[in-house]
Amino acid sequence: MAAARLLLRLAGRLEPVNFTQSVCGLLGSGQGPGPWHTHCSLERGQLVLSSQPFPGASERLPIQVGTGHQLGSLSPVNPLLQRPPFCPFVALDQQPGGSKTEQPTNRGVDVGVAIILQSSDQTVLLTRRTCTLRISPNVWVPPGGHMELDEEILDCGLRELQEECGLQLPRNQFSCVLLGLWESAYPPRLSWGFPKYHHLVLYVLVISQESQQQLQARIQINPNEVSAFMWLGPDVAAAVATTEDDRETPRLLQDLPPSICITEVKDDGGTQPLVLPMSTLLRTTPTTAEDKERISAGTKFALRLWLQHRGR
Repeated sequence: MAAARLLLRLAGRLEPVNFTQSVCGLLGSGQGPGPWHTHCSLERGQLVLSSQPFPGASERLPIQVGTGHQLGSLSPVNPLLQRPPFCPFVALDQQPGGSKTEQPTNRGVDVGVAIILQSSDQTVLLTRRTCTLRISPNVWVPPGGHMELDEEILDCGLRELQEECGLQLPRNQFSCVLLGLWESAYPPRLSWGFPKYHHLVLYVLVISQESQQQLQARIQINPNEVSAFMWLGPDVAAAVATTEDDRETPRLLQDLPPSICITEVKDDGGTQPLVLPMSTLLRTTPTTAEDKERISAGTKFALRLWLQHRGR
């Protein structure tokens, strides 16, 4: 099944986004570094975004569960949209026209969903992608993946959570909200090579009534996709969230523990505790093609939004 596609409403017209175009550039009109407020709707398996209100943009994105059961609404219609400061599509826009010859012209921008799963004791789940994956190997991200055509936003996120972590959440024991949208590319920098993948990722916060211990007891990792997982508390998340865009707060970094405990998947499929140096979590995206273990830039954006949501 084909992945859900992205459409933009520009000057009153509904238009697909070409693979080589910057979504943030089109919606933000080059005004500042962002983030930008957007208006959106989900129409016939396609996500529609606009910088202005438009007919059909509901007050909230609906959450459909299973075969049409309405669980509620996901978020206000104008969530924040952001991209990394080193977005390769911005760099391509600034180069002569001939520089795009290596880029596909018949592809659009795919849509993905990632779940920020919050336990009742205020920690969130991150997973480390296996080193054999084609996209972002060895990088820490929330559970997530492609949204298929005719698939609802929450259904996609919960499906990916179950496929990657074996977690199935009881329908009456969580609430959720759309935190924001992130323009993602891989490779993440033009200095690594021309982008092969272009996604708009919807970060959905799922707030469980279960504790970290209760959720962890049910986790069954898919070793083909995930090599480790960890739970981040607000203090560590606050420091991690500032490290990609030069907004480091010395006090936050000084207060951090030297390491954090994670759970790693063994070769036999079992798991074992492992101590991960805090410096690994504070790494930024390297300028050369190195898939070093780190937390992705988009995840740091989602963590910032999570912390703001907690503050409200």
